[in-house]
Amino acid sequence: MNVIADLCIVPIGAGVSVSPYIAACQRILTDAGLDIRLHAYGTNIEGEWEAVFSAIRRCHEQIHRMGAPRITTTLKFGTRTDREQHMADKVESVVTKLHQDGPEDFFSEIRRSSG
Repeated sequence: MNVIADLCIVPIGAGVSVSPYIAACQRILTDAGLDIRLHAYGTNIEGEWEAVFSAIRRCHEQIHRMGAPRITTTLKFGTRTDREQHMADKVESVVTKLHQDGPEDFFSEIRRSSG
């Protein structure tokens, strides 16, 4: 069964910089052959159920090996059986609807407002 997940892993007790831990987890997810998209507060993951959850477990194991005594994780995930849908399809659906409201390039607007 295909699953789309949003994963946020936060090592606790290992200092203020979490980027080395997140980078290690990203390598694990990539090596597992999963489709991933890193974002500011986590990672979107797409793949087969067993592969996704096995990789998340390996992320926890690696982060503990790196010295984090505690980890808190937020995981949201969804599956569907009525049709095949991928992460890109979900984003494209919203962007298409935004373009129906006007000719402006949605992502250009985001870049302008954040810059």
